[in-house]
Amino acid sequence: MNFSSDNAWGAHPAVMAGLVACNDGAMMAYGADDVTRRAEAAIRAALDAPQAVVRFVATGTAANALVCAQLCPAGGRIYCHQDAHVETSECGAPEFFSHGGKLIGLPGDAGRVAPAPLAEALRRGAGGGLTGGRNAMVSITEATEWGAIYGPGEVAALARVAHEAGVPLHMDGARFANAVASLGCSAADLTWRAGVDVLCFGGTKNGAMAAEAVVFFDPALAEGFDYRRKQSGHVFSKQRFLAAQMLALAEGGLWLDLAAQANARAARLSEAVLAAGGDLLAPVQTNAVFATLPAELHRRARAAGAIYHLWPDKSAEGLDPVPLRLVTAWNTPEAQIEEFAALIAG
Repeated sequence: MNFSSDNAWGAHPAVMAGLVACNDGAMMAYGADDVTRRAEAAIRAALDAPQAVVRFVATGTAANALVCAQLCPAGGRIYCHQDAHVETSECGAPEFFSHGGKLIGLPGDAGRVAPAPLAEALRRGAGGGLTGGRNAMVSITEATEWGAIYGPGEVAALARVAHEAGVPLHMDGARFANAVASLGCSAADLTWRAGVDVLCFGGTKNGAMAAEAVVFFDPALAEGFDYRRKQSGHVFSKQRFLAAQMLALAEGGLWLDLAAQANARAARLSEAVLAAGGDLLAPVQTNAVFATLPAELHRRARAAGAIYHLWPDKSAEGLDPVPLRLVTAWNTPEAQIEEFAALIAG
Protein backbone atom coordinates (compact mmCIF):
# COMPACT_ATOMS: atom_id res chain seq x y z
CA MET A 1 0.00 0.00 0.00
CA ASN A 2 2.18 2.79 -1.29
CA PHE A 3 0.52 6.20 -1.33
CA SER A 4 3.73 8.16 -0.80
CA SER A 5 3.91 9.85 -4.21
CA ASP A 6 3.06 9.52 -7.87
CA ASN A 7 6.85 9.52 -8.31
CA ALA A 8 7.01 6.13 -6.59
CA TRP A 9 5.39 4.23 -9.45
CA GLY A 10 6.91 3.13 -12.74
CA ALA A 11 6.60 4.34 -16.30
CA HIS A 12 3.72 3.40 -18.58
CA PRO A 13 4.35 0.53 -21.03
CA ALA A 14 3.84 2.89 -23.98
CA VAL A 15 6.64 5.07 -22.65
CA MET A 16 8.93 2.09 -22.26
CA ALA A 17 8.02 0.92 -25.76
CA GLY A 18 8.88 4.35 -27.10
CA LEU A 19 12.27 4.23 -25.41
CA VAL A 20 12.98 0.80 -26.85
CA ALA A 21 11.89 1.88 -30.32
CA CYS A 22 14.18 4.90 -30.43
CA ASN A 23 17.07 2.78 -29.13
CA ASP A 24 17.27 0.97 -32.46
CA GLY A 25 19.99 2.30 -34.72
CA ALA A 26 21.49 5.77 -34.88
CA MET A 27 19.84 9.17 -34.79
CA MET A 28 21.17 12.70 -34.81
CA ALA A 29 22.36 13.93 -31.42
CA TYR A 30 21.42 16.92 -29.23
CA GLY A 31 17.78 17.06 -30.30
CA ALA A 32 18.30 17.15 -34.06
CA ASP A 33 16.34 13.91 -34.44
CA ASP A 34 12.88 13.05 -35.74
CA VAL A 35 11.65 11.78 -32.35
CA THR A 36 12.30 15.17 -30.76
CA ARG A 37 10.61 17.00 -33.62
CA ARG A 38 7.57 14.72 -33.39
CA ALA A 39 7.39 15.13 -29.60
CA GLU A 40 7.55 18.92 -29.85
CA ALA A 41 4.77 18.84 -32.43
CA ALA A 42 2.67 16.52 -30.26
CA ILE A 43 2.96 18.87 -27.27
CA ARG A 44 2.01 21.85 -29.44
CA ALA A 45 -0.98 19.92 -30.75
CA ALA A 46 -2.10 18.91 -27.24
CA LEU A 47 -2.04 22.58 -26.29
CA ASP A 48 -3.46 23.81 -29.61
CA ALA A 49 -0.47 26.15 -29.72
CA PRO A 50 1.28 25.85 -33.10
CA GLN A 51 3.39 28.90 -32.35
CA ALA A 52 4.85 27.56 -29.10
CA VAL A 53 8.51 26.77 -28.51
CA VAL A 54 8.89 23.40 -26.74
CA ARG A 55 12.03 22.18 -25.00
CA PHE A 56 12.63 19.06 -22.91
CA VAL A 57 14.44 18.64 -19.60
CA ALA A 58 14.68 15.70 -17.23
CA THR A 59 13.19 17.05 -13.99
CA GLY A 60 10.54 19.43 -12.75
CA THR A 61 13.05 21.34 -10.65
CA ALA A 62 15.17 21.96 -13.74
CA ALA A 63 12.13 23.10 -15.70
CA ASN A 64 10.98 25.55 -13.05
CA ALA A 65 14.43 26.85 -12.16
CA LEU A 66 15.45 27.47 -15.76
CA VAL A 67 12.20 29.27 -16.49
CA CYS A 68 12.79 31.47 -13.46
CA ALA A 69 16.27 32.19 -14.76
CA GLN A 70 14.87 32.98 -18.21
CA LEU A 71 12.19 35.38 -16.99
CA CYS A 72 13.90 36.97 -13.99
CA PRO A 73 16.38 39.82 -14.53
CA ALA A 74 18.97 40.91 -11.99
CA GLY A 75 17.25 42.03 -8.81
CA GLY A 76 14.05 40.30 -9.84
CA ARG A 77 11.19 39.35 -7.54
CA ILE A 78 9.31 36.09 -8.22
CA TYR A 79 5.80 35.91 -6.75
CA CYS A 80 4.38 32.51 -5.83
CA HIS A 81 2.35 30.76 -3.14
CA GLN A 82 4.14 30.25 0.16
CA ASP A 83 3.71 26.46 -0.25
CA ALA A 84 4.78 26.41 -3.90
CA HIS A 85 7.27 23.75 -4.97
CA VAL A 86 9.63 26.46 -6.21
CA GLU A 87 9.62 27.91 -2.69
CA THR A 88 9.69 24.82 -0.48
CA SER A 89 11.10 21.89 -2.43
CA GLU A 90 13.75 22.91 -4.95
CA CYS A 91 16.73 23.56 -2.67
CA GLY A 92 17.13 27.14 -3.85
CA ALA A 93 17.45 26.14 -7.52
CA PRO A 94 15.23 28.98 -8.81
CA GLU A 95 17.30 31.50 -6.86
CA PHE A 96 20.57 29.86 -7.92
CA PHE A 97 19.86 29.73 -11.64
CA SER A 98 18.29 33.20 -11.68
CA HIS A 99 21.41 34.59 -9.95
CA GLY A 100 19.60 35.78 -6.86
CA GLY A 101 15.97 36.10 -7.87
CA LYS A 102 13.95 36.69 -4.71
CA LEU A 103 10.95 34.43 -4.10
CA ILE A 104 7.99 36.18 -2.48
CA GLY A 105 5.62 33.66 -0.92
CA LEU A 106 1.95 34.62 -0.70
CA PRO A 107 -0.78 33.04 1.45
CA GLY A 108 -3.89 31.38 0.07
CA ASP A 109 -6.19 28.44 0.64
CA ALA A 110 -5.05 25.01 -0.60
CA GLY A 111 -1.95 26.39 -2.32
CA ARG A 112 -3.89 28.83 -4.49
CA VAL A 113 -2.86 32.45 -4.99
CA ALA A 114 -5.75 34.93 -5.09
CA PRO A 115 -5.80 38.00 -7.38
CA ALA A 116 -6.21 40.69 -4.70
CA PRO A 117 -3.20 39.80 -2.51
CA LEU A 118 -1.13 39.21 -5.64
CA ALA A 119 -2.03 42.65 -6.96
CA GLU A 120 -1.15 44.25 -3.63
CA ALA A 121 2.19 42.43 -3.46
CA LEU A 122 3.05 43.51 -7.00
CA ARG A 123 2.04 47.08 -6.17
CA ARG A 124 4.39 47.12 -3.19
CA GLY A 125 7.15 45.44 -5.17
CA ALA A 126 6.95 48.04 -7.91
CA GLY A 127 8.10 50.68 -5.45
CA GLY A 128 11.17 48.80 -4.25
CA GLY A 129 13.67 50.73 -6.29
CA LEU A 130 17.30 49.71 -6.48
CA THR A 131 17.41 48.47 -2.89
CA GLY A 132 14.17 46.48 -2.99
CA GLY A 133 14.52 44.92 -6.42
CA ARG A 134 11.98 44.82 -9.23
CA ASN A 135 8.98 42.71 -10.14
CA ALA A 136 9.96 39.91 -12.51
CA MET A 137 7.31 37.20 -12.78
CA VAL A 138 4.42 35.36 -11.18
CA SER A 139 4.48 31.57 -10.75
CA ILE A 140 1.43 29.43 -10.00
CA THR A 141 1.15 25.66 -9.65
CA GLU A 142 -1.55 23.67 -11.49
CA ALA A 143 -2.59 21.47 -9.75
CA THR A 144 -1.34 23.01 -6.50
CA GLU A 145 0.82 21.36 -3.88
CA TRP A 146 -2.44 20.69 -2.00
CA GLY A 147 -4.03 18.96 -4.99
CA ALA A 148 -6.36 21.90 -5.67
CA ILE A 149 -6.93 23.44 -9.07
CA TYR A 150 -7.48 26.79 -10.76
CA GLY A 151 -10.23 26.97 -13.36
CA PRO A 152 -9.57 28.82 -16.64
CA GLY A 153 -11.31 31.95 -15.34
CA GLU A 154 -9.20 31.94 -12.19
CA VAL A 155 -6.01 31.58 -14.20
CA ALA A 156 -7.15 34.43 -16.45
CA ALA A 157 -7.75 36.67 -13.42
CA LEU A 158 -4.22 36.05 -12.17
CA ALA A 159 -2.79 36.58 -15.65
CA ARG A 160 -4.53 39.96 -15.86
CA VAL A 161 -3.01 41.01 -12.56
CA ALA A 162 0.45 39.89 -13.65
CA HIS A 163 0.27 41.48 -17.08
CA GLU A 164 -1.11 44.75 -15.74
CA ALA A 165 1.98 44.83 -13.54
CA GLY A 166 4.14 44.19 -16.59
CA VAL A 167 5.33 40.69 -15.69
CA PRO A 168 4.77 37.24 -17.26
CA LEU A 169 2.84 34.34 -15.74
CA HIS A 170 4.53 30.95 -15.34
CA MET A 171 2.59 27.78 -14.62
CA ASP A 172 4.34 24.91 -12.82
CA GLY A 173 2.42 22.04 -14.36
CA ALA A 174 4.06 19.04 -12.74
CA ARG A 175 0.48 17.73 -12.31
CA PHE A 176 -1.02 19.77 -15.15
CA ALA A 177 -2.54 16.64 -16.67
CA ASN A 178 -4.44 15.91 -13.45
CA ALA A 179 -5.88 19.42 -13.45
CA VAL A 180 -7.00 19.26 -17.08
CA ALA A 181 -8.54 15.82 -16.55
CA SER A 182 -10.39 17.04 -13.47
CA LEU A 183 -11.73 20.21 -15.09
CA GLY A 184 -12.68 18.63 -18.39
CA CYS A 185 -11.57 21.76 -20.25
CA SER A 186 -9.05 22.05 -23.05
CA ALA A 187 -5.38 22.43 -22.22
CA ALA A 188 -5.37 25.60 -24.30
CA ASP A 189 -8.20 27.15 -22.28
CA LEU A 190 -6.24 26.54 -19.08
CA THR A 191 -2.97 27.99 -20.40
CA TRP A 192 -2.30 30.42 -23.22
CA ARG A 193 -5.93 31.36 -23.83
CA ALA A 194 -6.12 32.30 -20.14
CA GLY A 195 -2.90 34.32 -20.34
CA VAL A 196 -0.20 31.85 -19.27
CA ASP A 197 3.11 32.78 -20.86
CA VAL A 198 5.21 29.73 -19.98
CA LEU A 199 4.11 26.23 -18.95
CA CYS A 200 6.19 23.47 -17.41
CA PHE A 201 4.28 20.44 -18.72
CA GLY A 202 4.88 17.51 -16.39
CA GLY A 203 5.49 13.96 -17.53
CA THR A 204 7.37 12.25 -14.71
CA LYS A 205 4.42 12.12 -12.29
CA ASN A 206 2.10 10.92 -15.05
CA GLY A 207 3.64 7.87 -16.66
CA ALA A 208 7.04 9.07 -17.86
CA MET A 209 10.35 7.85 -16.51
CA ALA A 210 12.00 11.27 -16.29
CA ALA A 211 10.81 13.94 -18.71
CA GLU A 212 9.24 17.40 -18.59
CA ALA A 213 8.44 19.88 -21.34
CA VAL A 214 9.01 23.61 -21.07
CA VAL A 215 6.53 25.42 -23.31
CA PHE A 216 6.94 29.08 -24.27
CA PHE A 217 3.67 30.29 -25.77
CA ASP A 218 5.40 33.51 -26.85
CA PRO A 219 8.47 32.48 -28.87
CA ALA A 220 10.20 35.75 -27.98
CA LEU A 221 10.38 34.64 -24.34
CA ALA A 222 12.38 31.56 -25.37
CA GLU A 223 15.26 33.59 -26.80
CA GLY A 224 18.50 32.17 -25.37
CA PHE A 225 16.79 29.39 -23.39
CA ASP A 226 18.81 26.68 -25.10
CA TYR A 227 21.98 28.22 -23.68
CA ARG A 228 20.51 27.92 -20.18
CA ARG A 229 19.64 24.29 -20.82
CA LYS A 230 23.19 23.64 -21.98
CA GLN A 231 24.80 25.40 -19.02
CA SER A 232 22.66 23.40 -16.60
CA GLY A 233 23.37 20.04 -18.23
CA HIS A 234 19.92 19.53 -19.73
CA VAL A 235 20.86 19.47 -23.40
CA PHE A 236 21.14 15.69 -23.59
CA SER A 237 23.35 14.26 -26.30
CA LYS A 238 20.79 11.47 -26.75
CA GLN A 239 17.86 13.87 -26.52
CA ARG A 240 15.53 11.42 -28.21
CA PHE A 241 15.22 9.40 -24.99
CA LEU A 242 13.64 12.38 -23.24
CA ALA A 243 11.48 13.24 -26.21
CA ALA A 244 10.25 9.68 -26.72
CA GLN A 245 8.65 9.70 -23.29
CA MET A 246 6.67 12.86 -23.91
CA LEU A 247 5.78 11.69 -27.42
CA ALA A 248 4.24 8.50 -26.03
CA LEU A 249 2.18 10.50 -23.54
CA ALA A 250 1.09 13.34 -25.83
CA GLU A 251 0.17 11.41 -28.97
CA GLY A 252 -3.34 10.03 -28.77
CA GLY A 253 -4.18 11.66 -25.44
CA LEU A 254 -2.60 9.05 -23.17
CA TRP A 255 -1.50 11.82 -20.79
CA LEU A 256 -5.13 12.68 -20.03
CA ASP A 257 -6.25 9.06 -19.70
CA LEU A 258 -3.53 8.33 -17.14
CA ALA A 259 -4.30 11.47 -15.14
CA ALA A 260 -7.99 10.60 -15.02
CA GLN A 261 -7.11 7.16 -13.67
CA ALA A 262 -4.96 8.67 -10.92
CA ASN A 263 -7.68 11.16 -10.02
CA ALA A 264 -10.30 8.43 -9.75
CA ARG A 265 -8.11 6.42 -7.40
CA ALA A 266 -7.64 9.44 -5.15
CA ALA A 267 -11.38 10.01 -5.07
CA ARG A 268 -11.89 6.44 -3.87
CA LEU A 269 -9.21 6.90 -1.20
CA SER A 270 -10.93 10.04 0.05
CA GLU A 271 -14.21 8.13 0.36
CA ALA A 272 -12.45 5.51 2.48
CA VAL A 273 -10.91 8.14 4.74
CA LEU A 274 -14.24 9.86 5.30
CA ALA A 275 -16.02 6.57 5.94
CA ALA A 276 -13.44 5.74 8.61
CA GLY A 277 -14.09 8.97 10.49
CA GLY A 278 -11.33 11.07 8.99
CA ASP A 279 -11.65 14.63 7.70
CA LEU A 280 -10.39 16.27 4.53
CA LEU A 281 -7.97 19.18 4.88
CA ALA A 282 -8.50 20.28 1.26
CA PRO A 283 -10.90 19.44 -1.56
CA VAL A 284 -9.89 16.29 -3.44
CA GLN A 285 -9.79 17.56 -7.01
CA THR A 286 -6.86 15.66 -8.49
CA ASN A 287 -4.69 12.74 -7.33
CA ALA A 288 -3.81 13.89 -3.81
CA VAL A 289 -5.74 13.43 -0.58
CA PHE A 290 -4.92 15.71 2.35
CA ALA A 291 -6.78 14.46 5.38
CA THR A 292 -6.68 13.56 9.05
CA LEU A 293 -7.05 10.10 10.53
CA PRO A 294 -7.58 9.19 14.18
CA ALA A 295 -4.19 8.27 15.65
CA GLU A 296 -5.31 4.70 16.32
CA LEU A 297 -6.18 4.16 12.65
CA HIS A 298 -2.91 5.76 11.57
CA ARG A 299 -0.93 3.38 13.77
CA ARG A 300 -2.91 0.43 12.45
CA ALA A 301 -2.29 1.45 8.85
CA ARG A 302 1.42 1.95 9.40
CA ALA A 303 1.73 -1.37 11.23
CA ALA A 304 0.15 -3.09 8.23
CA GLY A 305 2.70 -1.52 5.88
CA ALA A 306 0.82 1.45 4.47
CA ILE A 307 3.21 4.11 3.17
CA TYR A 308 2.23 7.78 3.07
CA HIS A 309 3.57 11.12 4.27
CA LEU A 310 2.56 12.96 7.40
CA TRP A 311 1.60 16.56 6.71
CA PRO A 312 3.38 18.88 6.63
CA ASP A 313 6.22 16.73 8.02
CA LYS A 314 7.17 14.09 10.58
CA SER A 315 6.42 16.46 13.46
CA ALA A 316 2.75 15.52 12.99
CA GLU A 317 3.41 12.03 14.36
CA GLY A 318 2.30 12.89 17.90
CA LEU A 319 -0.97 14.55 16.92
CA ASP A 320 -4.44 13.08 17.20
CA PRO A 321 -5.98 13.12 14.68
CA VAL A 322 -2.94 12.77 12.44
CA PRO A 323 -2.69 15.00 9.34
CA LEU A 324 -1.42 13.12 6.30
CA ARG A 325 -1.01 13.15 2.54
CA LEU A 326 -1.99 10.25 0.29
CA VAL A 327 -1.06 10.42 -3.41
CA THR A 328 -2.15 8.07 -6.17
CA ALA A 329 -0.67 7.34 -9.58
CA TRP A 330 -2.17 6.11 -12.83
CA ASN A 331 -1.20 2.57 -11.86
CA THR A 332 -1.84 2.53 -8.11
CA PRO A 333 -3.48 -0.90 -7.76
CA GLU A 334 -7.15 -0.66 -6.91
CA ALA A 335 -6.63 -3.70 -4.69
CA GLN A 336 -4.24 -1.66 -2.53
CA ILE A 337 -6.82 1.08 -2.15
CA GLU A 338 -9.47 -1.41 -1.09
CA GLU A 339 -7.02 -3.06 1.31
CA PHE A 340 -6.34 0.33 2.90
CA ALA A 341 -10.06 1.11 3.04
CA ALA A 342 -10.80 -2.17 4.81
CA LEU A 343 -7.89 -1.66 7.18
CA ILE A 344 -8.98 1.74 8.46
CA ALA A 345 -12.65 0.79 8.45
CA GLY A 346 -12.14 -2.24 10.70
